[in-house]
Amino acid sequence: MATKIRLARHGKKGKPFYHIVAADARAPRDGRYIERIGSYNPNTNPAFIDINFERALDWVMKGAQPTDTVKAMLSYRGVMYKKHLLNGVKKGALTNEQVEERFNAWLEEKENKIQGKKDQLTADAKTAADKSLALEKEKNEARAKELADAAAALIAEETAAEVKAEEPAAEVKAEEPAAEVKAEEPAAEVKAEEPAAEVKAEEPAAEVKAEEPAAEVKAEEGDSTEKKA
Repeated sequence: MATKIRLARHGKKGKPFYHIVAADARAPRDGRYIERIGSYNPNTNPAFIDINFERALDWVMKGAQPTDTVKAMLSYRGVMYKKHLLNGVKKGALTNEQVEERFNAWLEEKENKIQGKKDQLTADAKTAADKSLALEKEKNEARAKELADAAAALIAEETAAEVKAEEPAAEVKAEEPAAEVKAEEPAAEVKAEEPAAEVKAEEPAAEVKAEEPAAEVKAEEGDSTEKKA
């Protein structure tokens, strides 16, 4: 029976999650499988790969054929390299001690590379976060400055408008009493002159009245004189 090591899709739409399984080559992709030997989650960075190393090595040593995607994962975890070393033992080119020594050296180097990649991703994420925070702070400061300038300009306009509105009112109030005084002055003069006019008009009348008896007296004196003569 031909056996394949492949991915069986799970998860929801847009966020797939895969099982790494050993299955009959004639079975459907997501159908029945013989054994589950790992899982793969491409939604994380870096992608999460979990493989049962011993079971995966046993299957590939028995002749199970991994798909291209699964083969890359097995190489990433060192399964294919260990198979290569063990084939060297079968051929007599290597001993088991040499295989373990080489494989451990490769595994240590691989772990260092993985850790370095994780550290780089963490540093990049922190740098991106700091840059985004700095840009956001700069935008907020610029926005605050614009609002402060706008508020200052508005206050200046309102103050100027109030000053302009108060200046004409003050002038009108200052002019109104003067106008009233000017209007009242002729009236006062008229009232002051009216009695004087009456007095002047009355004085000739008094003289006339005073003179009339004198004329009569003079006339009477003349008549008496004529009688005496």
